Amino acid sequence: MDEFASIRHWTSGRQGVEWQRERGVVLGIGDDAALINPAAPITGVGSPYEYIMAMDTMVETVHFNAVTMSYEDIGYKALAANVSDIAAMGGIPLQALISVSVPSKLGPEPMRRLYDGLYACAERYGVAIIGGDTTSSPQHLVVAVTVTGAVEAGKGLRRSGAKPGDAVILTGPVGKSAAGLHFLLAQQERGIAALAGERAESLVRAHRRPSPSVRAGRMLLTRGTCHSLNDVSDGLASEAWEIAEASGLLVCLREQQLPRSGSMAAYAGAAGIDPLEWMLYGGEDYVLLGTMESGDAITAQAAFHAEGLPFYIIGETLTGEPGVEMIRTTDKGELRMPLVKRGYNHFE
Repeated sequence: MDEFASIRHWTSGRQGVEWQRERGVVLGIGDDAALINPAAPITGVGSPYEYIMAMDTMVETVHFNAVTMSYEDIGYKALAANVSDIAAMGGIPLQALISVSVPSKLGPEPMRRLYDGLYACAERYGVAIIGGDTTSSPQHLVVAVTVTGAVEAGKGLRRSGAKPGDAVILTGPVGKSAAGLHFLLAQQERGIAALAGERAESLVRAHRRPSPSVRAGRMLLTRGTCHSLNDVSDGLASEAWEIAEASGLLVCLREQQLPRSGSMAAYAGAAGIDPLEWMLYGGEDYVLLGTMESGDAITAQAAFHAEGLPFYIIGETLTGEPGVEMIRTTDKGELRMPLVKRGYNHFE
């Protein structure tokens, strides 16, 4: 099967013309480039709006292997990582370009399964797949995804908007993805397999099929009290550092207020690992970390819970040199500990 037959095999019949037109697509897959109507009305986003663009790449042996991910999972997560970047700006995802570099050993069916995952994620978040590129690869599979989104003009949430006295908020638990990856890599070791079941299944799903917080990002934007936002892709501590440096202040996280998943904590105990290691430095949770007016944080939390969405108030911001501290409450008072600027980094 040649390149063009492969593309048809992977993509044909997936999304209707009318469905894509509702997302601003004039011309999708099948020509030299896609055509987008930049003035098309977008459901849920007020006019005028601005486009958001994000790109992520997943590389075999770096982001996944045969033990950690199925081909469907690879496709799903490759798109979900980009959707999370759109969510972190308070926007709505619209269109995606998919680039794949495929080793000859794979053949057409594994890639068909990868596109099954891509389109499953696209359907869940309303993303039109409009084109991309296909090349051969000498050894490893590479999947690169570019996603566009939209947000009301001048309203996009940034890392640089935090203000001293803000509440630090989080839209979901952290550490589950890292725990799931640990389980997948260690499940062949003696004793680890005994932890299989619902507990491990929820952790594995968190790693393989993350749920970007698009709805949460929109709710935070429309409240008008959220000052900064970031998605937790490289670890909670790393993302907090990004907000601290971009906004020029001190971010304080309170240990007792960090959301600790029961399944993650139980597995960490069985594996002999401090759960804080996964929570602070694990990454790939794709929840949102942000800051907002402290006076609205409790009200926002109630609004989120009324919609069935998690929302945690985990600290505050202070005037000071950019940095991140964790506050631990003890019998003797509060112990303040600086958190090192560490998380997943491709070049360390």
